[in-house]
Amino acid sequence: MQTIPLIQFGFGGVGRATVERVLQAREDFEWRYGIRLSYVALCDSQGAVVEPRGISFGNLNRLLAAKAEGQSIANASIGYRHEGLIDIVDVAGTTDAIVLDLTAEDETTDALLLALERGYSAVLANKKPLTGPYENFRQLLSSNRLRYESTVGAGVPVIATLRGNLIASHDTIHSIEGSLSGTLGYLTSGLQEGEAFSILVHNAKALGYTEPDPRDDLGGMDVARKALILARTMGWTLELDKIFVEPLYPERLNQGSVDDFLLAISALDADYRTSVAAARTHGNTLRYAVSLAGGAAEVGIKAVPLDSPLGRLQGSDNLVAFHSENYDDSPLVLQGRGAGVQGTAAGVLANVVTLATQNA
Repeated sequence: MQTIPLIQFGFGGVGRATVERVLQAREDFEWRYGIRLSYVALCDSQGAVVEPRGISFGNLNRLLAAKAEGQSIANASIGYRHEGLIDIVDVAGTTDAIVLDLTAEDETTDALLLALERGYSAVLANKKPLTGPYENFRQLLSSNRLRYESTVGAGVPVIATLRGNLIASHDTIHSIEGSLSGTLGYLTSGLQEGEAFSILVHNAKALGYTEPDPRDDLGGMDVARKALILARTMGWTLELDKIFVEPLYPERLNQGSVDDFLLAISALDADYRTSVAAARTHGNTLRYAVSLAGGAAEVGIKAVPLDSPLGRLQGSDNLVAFHSENYDDSPLVLQGRGAGVQGTAAGVLANVVTLATQNA
């Protein structure tokens, strides 16, 4: 039986869902793969719980309970230490360790690079280390011990298909298009059904589909980061500021509070109704889409045929269509759950198992 130490940065929704999955899967993974996943460090924004011999299942459950009550893990009184991420990297003491970056922060990049230098592996749900300067992306992927499935498409195996099937088979990729935000998919599906834009945004926020400030989703930058990761995975040396990004609201609404924004967006309802009706007269519907072709990437509202894969997409599912030499007349289409922490956590855990069994 091989013990795989886990060091996890981030204990928000995705972080908690990942810990829960590790606990649920422990017996299955022991007999199926001969591996035991053992948390040796678990961090939130306030500090970390560190136990080189492994945090017990009981203490992991106590930490989950504390976070569910809105507390920092510091309040759980379980080996709490206020340390930087760089210091925590060395706690594992073995190259079998895997670092999980489940934050949404830029500041983890140096710690990830150090972990890879130490011989550890890493799994990312955090897009920011991969969408900073291209040189960071190149360094992070140079070891072949980093996986990042959940940065694009939640639990849909977009990266695995792109890297492991298309690129690995030396297929020539002509273009990629898709809907890569469950939140924005929910909004555009609702628009197609005739619902008001402002009501859809309010509902999405209430359902937990958006960030606390919906502008973080509606601005399109999160989708642009996913497009950049796809582009760089294909080998493009693209930077984020070279991607055309069309937000779903005018620039003037960036001013003011979240409540101000939610009050103001009703003024956009009539324009969206007009756009939906105009698209329908041509047999189209609106989708917030990613498009990568010819070295250029853009994200924004696009009218697509109702009978196309994007046009048939409903709800919060994600969809990616790969057009390549081998998939020319009919694209390779992936579709599945695009919103919610469980799908993202599933992708993270799948990457962990791949790396753990690769090193076994």
